Amino acid sequence: MDHGVSGNGLRWIDEAYGENFTLTLGEGLSPYELLCRVGAEERSIVPLTRSAAYELLLRDEADHVSDLEFLDWEDEAQVDRLTSAGFLPAPPETIVRAVSVAGWAYALEESHCRTGAYLAALSERGRAFCVHRDAKGFSSVGHARHGEVVTSFEPGPNHLTHGAPPEVALGFVHHDDEPGDIAFLRFLERELGVRLPREETEAELPAAAFV
Repeated sequence: MDHGVSGNGLRWIDEAYGENFTLTLGEGLSPYELLCRVGAEERSIVPLTRSAAYELLLRDEADHVSDLEFLDWEDEAQVDRLTSAGFLPAPPETIVRAVSVAGWAYALEESHCRTGAYLAALSERGRAFCVHRDAKGFSSVGHARHGEVVTSFEPGPNHLTHGAPPEVALGFVHHDDEPGDIAFLRFLERELGVRLPREETEAELPAAAFV
């Protein structure tokens, strides 16, 4: 079922994640491969919904696990699994959740940008992109190809660039008053034909905790 660009595109990420998010794409990878390439151990990857991940990030270490709405705290096997994987007892610094669609693996982070440091590794089978917006409203884009970082830049009209200019490396030119990161998400939709169903990202996805 097609919900249009807002449902199956990428621009909805701005609405759903607000002022602080990271979206990373790796071509030709599975979700598990993406998570392992950013430092996860496969045995520590567990399925989590977005709301469960958010609960784990916001909790205090002193809180009892019974306060977690998504978890049956009497299920000792599940509590042990989350603990051994680094989700408990202390809240992790970030949780990365991943999904694959049409030849790409996607990773989503609520606030941090761990995945952005691994673009070279994520691009060994083709291309990788990272779009990040921090709590202060600063946004950045990174792009790598076949194991090499090609460019990183601020996707605004007066962008700061390291590496090749985005108009040369990607053909991306920011023309209007739309925020740069949204303009770049629109660019990815158009140029790559990438679509990420919003409802799928709310469901259980492979997730890894990083501390």
